[in-house]
Amino acid sequence: MASGGLQLLGFVLAFLGWIGIIISTAMPQWKMASYAGDNIVTAQALYEGLWMSCAMQSTGQIQCKVYDSLLKLEGSLQATRALMVAAILLGLVGVFVAVTGMKCMKCMEDDQVKKMRMAVFGGVIFIISGLAALVATSWYGNRVARAFYDPFTPVNTRFEFGSALFIGWAASSLAILGGSFLCCSCPRRETSYPPTRGYPKNASSTGKDYV
Repeated sequence: MASGGLQLLGFVLAFLGWIGIIISTAMPQWKMASYAGDNIVTAQALYEGLWMSCAMQSTGQIQCKVYDSLLKLEGSLQATRALMVAAILLGLVGVFVAVTGMKCMKCMEDDQVKKMRMAVFGGVIFIISGLAALVATSWYGNRVARAFYDPFTPVNTRFEFGSALFIGWAASSLAILGGSFLCCSCPRRETSYPPTRGYPKNASSTGKDYV
Protein backbone atom coordinates (compact mmCIF):
# COMPACT_ATOMS: atom_id res chain seq x y z
CA MET A 1 0.00 0.00 0.00
CA ALA A 2 2.69 2.45 -1.04
CA SER A 3 0.16 4.90 -2.45
CA GLY A 4 -1.64 5.05 0.90
CA GLY A 5 1.59 5.92 2.74
CA LEU A 6 2.44 8.60 0.18
CA GLN A 7 -1.06 9.99 0.53
CA LEU A 8 -0.81 10.17 4.31
CA LEU A 9 2.64 11.79 4.13
CA GLY A 10 1.34 14.37 1.66
CA PHE A 11 -1.62 15.23 3.86
CA VAL A 12 0.56 15.62 6.98
CA LEU A 13 3.02 17.90 5.16
CA ALA A 14 0.24 19.97 3.61
CA PHE A 15 -1.57 20.28 6.94
CA LEU A 16 1.61 21.41 8.71
CA GLY A 17 2.19 23.92 5.92
CA TRP A 18 -1.33 25.26 6.34
CA ILE A 19 -0.80 25.67 10.10
CA GLY A 20 2.48 27.48 9.38
CA ILE A 21 0.70 29.85 7.00
CA ILE A 22 -1.79 30.73 9.75
CA ILE A 23 1.03 31.35 12.23
CA SER A 24 2.96 33.47 9.75
CA THR A 25 -0.11 35.58 8.96
CA ALA A 26 -0.80 36.28 12.63
CA MET A 27 2.80 37.08 13.60
CA PRO A 28 3.86 40.77 13.75
CA GLN A 29 7.49 40.05 12.83
CA TRP A 30 7.22 40.40 9.05
CA LYS A 31 9.96 43.00 9.12
CA MET A 32 12.12 44.17 11.98
CA ALA A 33 14.45 47.08 12.65
CA SER A 34 17.13 47.16 15.33
CA TYR A 35 18.33 50.45 16.81
CA ALA A 36 21.65 51.18 18.46
CA GLY A 37 21.65 54.97 18.38
CA ASP A 38 21.83 57.18 21.47
CA ASN A 39 18.61 58.92 20.57
CA ILE A 40 16.60 55.72 21.16
CA VAL A 41 16.33 55.02 24.88
CA THR A 42 13.19 53.00 25.52
CA ALA A 43 12.78 50.95 22.35
CA GLN A 44 15.27 48.29 21.33
CA ALA A 45 13.52 47.00 18.24
CA LEU A 46 10.48 47.70 16.12
CA TYR A 47 8.43 45.07 14.32
CA GLU A 48 5.81 45.46 11.63
CA GLY A 49 3.38 42.85 10.45
CA LEU A 50 0.26 42.60 8.35
CA TRP A 51 -2.09 43.63 11.15
CA MET A 52 -0.07 45.53 13.74
CA SER A 53 3.25 47.14 14.63
CA CYS A 54 5.11 46.30 17.83
CA ALA A 55 7.91 47.85 19.87
CA MET A 56 10.10 45.88 22.24
CA GLN A 57 11.20 47.88 25.25
CA SER A 58 14.54 47.70 27.00
CA THR A 59 12.87 45.71 29.78
CA GLY A 60 11.84 43.01 27.30
CA GLN A 61 8.19 44.02 27.26
CA ILE A 62 6.53 44.13 23.85
CA GLN A 63 3.79 46.65 23.08
CA CYS A 64 1.72 46.27 19.92
CA LYS A 65 -0.69 48.59 18.17
CA VAL A 66 -3.21 47.50 15.58
CA TYR A 67 -3.30 49.56 12.39
CA ASP A 68 -5.97 52.22 12.74
CA SER A 69 -7.55 52.38 9.29
CA LEU A 70 -7.62 49.96 6.41
CA LEU A 71 -7.84 52.78 3.87
CA LYS A 72 -4.60 54.36 5.09
CA LEU A 73 -2.56 51.22 4.43
CA GLU A 74 -0.45 50.75 1.34
CA GLY A 75 -2.01 48.86 -1.53
CA SER A 76 0.79 46.30 -1.50
CA LEU A 77 0.17 45.54 2.17
CA GLN A 78 -3.55 45.09 1.52
CA ALA A 79 -2.78 42.76 -1.37
CA THR A 80 -0.42 40.74 0.85
CA ARG A 81 -3.17 40.47 3.44
CA ALA A 82 -5.65 39.28 0.84
CA LEU A 83 -3.27 36.64 -0.51
CA MET A 84 -2.49 35.25 2.93
CA VAL A 85 -6.16 35.15 3.95
CA ALA A 86 -6.99 33.45 0.64
CA ALA A 87 -4.22 30.91 1.28
CA ILE A 88 -5.68 30.14 4.71
CA LEU A 89 -9.23 29.72 3.37
CA LEU A 90 -8.04 27.56 0.48
CA GLY A 91 -6.04 25.43 2.89
CA LEU A 92 -9.15 24.95 5.04
CA VAL A 93 -11.10 23.75 2.02
CA GLY A 94 -8.16 21.54 1.03
CA VAL A 95 -8.16 19.90 4.46
CA PHE A 96 -11.83 18.87 4.21
CA VAL A 97 -11.54 17.72 0.60
CA ALA A 98 -8.32 15.75 1.17
CA VAL A 99 -9.68 14.09 4.32
CA THR A 100 -12.70 12.92 2.35
CA GLY A 101 -10.43 11.29 -0.22
CA MET A 102 -8.03 9.65 2.24
CA LYS A 103 -7.93 5.88 2.02
CA CYS A 104 -7.98 5.56 5.80
CA MET A 105 -11.39 7.30 5.94
CA LYS A 106 -14.57 5.31 5.49
CA CYS A 107 -16.56 7.93 3.61
CA MET A 108 -17.15 7.28 -0.10
CA GLU A 109 -15.88 3.73 0.15
CA ASP A 110 -18.39 2.56 -2.42
CA ASP A 111 -16.86 4.65 -5.21
CA GLN A 112 -13.07 4.40 -5.06
CA VAL A 113 -12.62 6.41 -8.26
CA LYS A 114 -14.38 9.47 -6.83
CA LYS A 115 -12.53 8.96 -3.55
CA MET A 116 -9.15 9.13 -5.32
CA ARG A 117 -10.28 12.15 -7.30
CA MET A 118 -11.19 13.93 -4.06
CA ALA A 119 -7.68 13.30 -2.69
CA VAL A 120 -6.09 14.63 -5.88
CA PHE A 121 -8.41 17.64 -5.89
CA GLY A 122 -7.46 18.35 -2.28
CA GLY A 123 -3.80 18.22 -3.27
CA VAL A 124 -4.41 20.73 -6.05
CA ILE A 125 -6.11 23.08 -3.58
CA PHE A 126 -3.14 22.78 -1.21
CA ILE A 127 -0.75 23.62 -4.05
CA ILE A 128 -2.76 26.74 -4.94
CA SER A 129 -2.82 27.73 -1.26
CA GLY A 130 0.94 27.32 -0.97
CA LEU A 131 1.54 29.31 -4.14
CA ALA A 132 -0.64 32.16 -2.87
CA ALA A 133 1.32 32.29 0.40
CA LEU A 134 4.62 32.02 -1.46
CA VAL A 135 3.73 34.93 -3.73
CA ALA A 136 2.62 37.06 -0.76
CA THR A 137 5.75 36.43 1.34
CA SER A 138 8.13 36.80 -1.59
CA TRP A 139 6.47 40.03 -2.69
CA TYR A 140 6.66 41.46 0.83
CA GLY A 141 10.28 40.35 1.20
CA ASN A 142 11.18 41.98 -2.11
CA ARG A 143 9.72 45.28 -0.90
CA VAL A 144 11.70 45.05 2.35
CA ALA A 145 14.94 44.32 0.48
CA ARG A 146 14.42 47.14 -2.01
CA ALA A 147 13.75 49.64 0.79
CA PHE A 148 16.80 48.40 2.71
CA TYR A 149 19.17 48.95 -0.20
CA ASP A 150 17.56 52.23 -1.21
CA PRO A 151 20.16 54.96 -0.58
CA PHE A 152 17.40 57.46 0.25
CA THR A 153 16.17 55.35 3.18
CA PRO A 154 17.58 56.63 6.49
CA VAL A 155 19.92 54.19 8.20
CA ASN A 156 18.02 54.15 11.48
CA THR A 157 14.71 53.31 9.76
CA ARG A 158 15.82 50.40 7.61
CA PHE A 159 14.04 47.11 8.12
CA GLU A 160 15.21 43.54 7.67
CA PHE A 161 13.43 40.24 7.14
CA GLY A 162 11.41 39.12 10.13
CA SER A 163 10.89 35.60 11.38
CA ALA A 164 7.34 35.52 10.02
CA LEU A 165 8.70 35.69 6.47
CA PHE A 166 10.92 32.65 6.98
CA ILE A 167 8.04 30.73 8.55
CA GLY A 168 5.83 31.71 5.63
CA TRP A 169 8.40 30.54 3.08
CA ALA A 170 8.83 27.21 4.84
CA ALA A 171 5.08 26.75 5.33
CA SER A 172 4.24 27.50 1.70
CA SER A 173 6.91 25.03 0.56
CA LEU A 174 5.43 22.34 2.81
CA ALA A 175 1.93 23.01 1.47
CA ILE A 176 3.12 22.76 -2.13
CA LEU A 177 5.16 19.62 -1.43
CA GLY A 178 2.33 17.95 0.47
CA GLY A 179 -0.17 18.83 -2.23
CA SER A 180 2.16 17.35 -4.85
CA PHE A 181 2.38 14.11 -2.87
CA LEU A 182 -1.40 13.98 -2.66
CA CYS A 183 -1.66 14.41 -6.41
CA CYS A 184 0.90 11.65 -7.00
CA SER A 185 -0.68 9.21 -4.54
CA CYS A 186 -3.34 8.15 -7.01
CA PRO A 187 -2.39 4.63 -8.14
CA ARG A 188 -1.85 4.14 -11.80
CA ARG A 189 -4.46 2.27 -13.68
CA GLU A 190 -3.31 -1.14 -14.67
CA THR A 191 -3.52 -1.72 -18.39
CA SER A 192 -6.04 -4.43 -19.04
CA TYR A 193 -5.16 -6.71 -21.88
CA PRO A 194 -7.78 -8.84 -23.64
CA PRO A 195 -7.69 -12.42 -22.54
CA THR A 196 -5.47 -14.52 -24.71
CA ARG A 197 -7.24 -17.06 -26.77
CA GLY A 198 -5.90 -20.51 -26.47
CA TYR A 199 -5.03 -22.34 -29.62
CA PRO A 200 -7.29 -25.32 -30.32
CA LYS A 201 -5.58 -28.56 -29.65
CA ASN A 202 -5.20 -30.88 -32.58
CA ALA A 203 -7.33 -33.87 -32.23
CA SER A 204 -5.23 -36.90 -31.58
CA SER A 205 -4.92 -38.80 -34.81
CA THR A 206 -6.31 -42.24 -34.65
CA GLY A 207 -3.94 -44.92 -35.60
CA LYS A 208 -4.38 -46.30 -39.11
CA ASP A 209 -3.10 -49.59 -40.37
CA TYR A 210 -1.00 -49.21 -43.43
CA VAL A 211 -0.67 -52.11 -45.76
